Amino acid sequence: MLVTGAARRIGRTIALTMAGAGADVAITYRGSGAEAEQTVRELAEHGHAVFALRCDVRDPLQVREAVAAVAEEFGRLDVLVNNAGMFETAALESVTVEQWDAMFETNTRGPFLMAQAAHPHLKAARGRIINIGSLGGLHPWATHGHYCTSKAALHMLSQTMAKAFAPEISVNCVAPGMIANGEVGPAYEHFAQKTPMQRNGAAEDVASAVLFFATGPHFITGQLLSVDGGLGL
Repeated sequence: MLVTGAARRIGRTIALTMAGAGADVAITYRGSGAEAEQTVRELAEHGHAVFALRCDVRDPLQVREAVAAVAEEFGRLDVLVNNAGMFETAALESVTVEQWDAMFETNTRGPFLMAQAAHPHLKAARGRIINIGSLGGLHPWATHGHYCTSKAALHMLSQTMAKAFAPEISVNCVAPGMIANGEVGPAYEHFAQKTPMQRNGAAEDVASAVLFFATGPHFITGQLLSVDGGLGL
């Protein structure tokens, strides 16, 4: 299994959850080298093969080399989790072309490049792709226009992949809502109060959804699963 952007935050929890379920796990990171080393140490405690490699998912060459390294190390690649992502708050009228392109390079082009590179390995293994979308890709957030649009594109890419890569590869997408990651403050309290389940999400909630798509019926494909406690209703 390969989880991108998994040195910290939600990606780290996804990787640890997969290792706890018995998977060999490789993670990528871009700038969080120290955090990646710590995550690898924690992954290794589960007794399975683990390693981390630096990879900028925006770079086609680095992506191809990373996927090849994982397939060689593990002898196969059966699950790809496209978690690496970028988040930014900005008024839409002030978003620059550079900001717009950077958002799409990471959130949309990155998963495309990773899936394309992993395709032959996943096809041979009858594997799975799980993309990490966002509630923002389903609902417009006025101060996150470029982010929301990039995640909406990823949702459509997930469905397109599901049709294009079938029947060998299943492709699904998990769309988290407000995930607190331990943070507290007025904004988090506000969203918790707006959420029918009366709390913000945790990284473990997202990881459990990923685990379902990674281990559930291969017949399930092209699905978008919101993990938001009902916030999007």
